[in-house]
Amino acid sequence: QVQLVASGGGSVQAGGSLRLSCAASGRIFSINAMGWYRLAPGKQRELAATITRDGTTNFAASVKGRFTISGDLAKNTVYLQMNSLKLEDTAVYYCNARGIITQGTTFDSWGPGTQVTVSS
Repeated sequence: QVQLVASGGGSVQAGGSLRLSCAASGRIFSINAMGWYRLAPGKQRELAATITRDGTTNFAASVKGRFTISGDLAKNTVYLQMNSLKLEDTAVYYCNARGIITQGTTFDSWGPGTQVTVSS
């Protein structure tokens, strides 16, 4: 079973930065995509940033130009660098990974969530 461990959440003032890390472990043949989804109070869960195996990235419109996602292929790890944080970025951030365990078996795993709080 694929497990995800995340770190880097916390509290920061508006304009500050945080870096989230997420590592996948277990029987993994390949990872097709990893990224972060966030759930803010009173809002629907949304994609924050993802990166695919071939390096394609996707960002929420609200974070473009401020967030950067990257991965360490050797460690099955993804990083989310969050700069110029805004109050609206306050949310619980969930790491997600999708891929292949074995022939014919795929996985879609989620981390426990890490709180990011931005204050004025």
